[in-house]
Amino acid sequence: MAQRRSLAVPRGAPVLAISFLACVATGLELSINNHTADFTLSTELGPPISLSCLVHNSSQAEELLWYRGDGQVGLNDGNKVNISNICISPVNESDNGATFSCKLARDKSVQVSVVLDVKFPPQLSGEETLHVEENKDVTLTCNSKSNPQAQTTWYKDNNILTLQQSRHELYQTSEVFQLSIRKAQKSDNGTYTCVVESPMGNGTRDFHLIVEDKKPVFPKEAIIAAVVVVAITILFGIVAQKDKFLKVW
Repeated sequence: MAQRRSLAVPRGAPVLAISFLACVATGLELSINNHTADFTLSTELGPPISLSCLVHNSSQAEELLWYRGDGQVGLNDGNKVNISNICISPVNESDNGATFSCKLARDKSVQVSVVLDVKFPPQLSGEETLHVEENKDVTLTCNSKSNPQAQTTWYKDNNILTLQQSRHELYQTSEVFQLSIRKAQKSDNGTYTCVVESPMGNGTRDFHLIVEDKKPVFPKEAIIAAVVVVAITILFGIVAQKDKFLKVW
């Protein structure tokens, strides 16, 4: 009698087979401008940028989606299958740091992204004329947007400002440069200039500081007391003359 023989199958074989099939299934990938991995695209203001997303290793028609940050970008019907293009025009400051992602519609985990690195020179703003009362504190704020980040220097009446530790304080972030003056004096009157320098260019902005005479301070308590005394005096005067008023009426 013939004996049956069964082939022993390693316990891990089914798992390996499933893993292999999964690898084959996930061989599909996307690219933006021939980049299959996330990347940064450096550019400058003005000229438009074209981004092209392409499906690789697919045997069927695949729908693509574009996102800017978390918001989906609207696409025409003929610009969604296997290859999709978007254009950013014109490129401006608000596009700096923006992330554009191309995703597979049926499986959004299949995606690739590009971050825009938009270079532009300093653009300055801030209140040009400031009035401050003598012995009061004042802050000059120079708002500056630039990429790459710029360096700033403060001038007073066309000369580099000599900082006094007890009276001047500087504060700086990527977009704000502040000069604070404690207990402003008449000698602080003048034109202060914020000079911002970056590899993309320089920028300046003037601030005219006017220190006004200190206003006399009247004690509120004394004024209130005087008003009360006057009111009471008038009231007693009316009461004292009430008989005359009644006779007249």
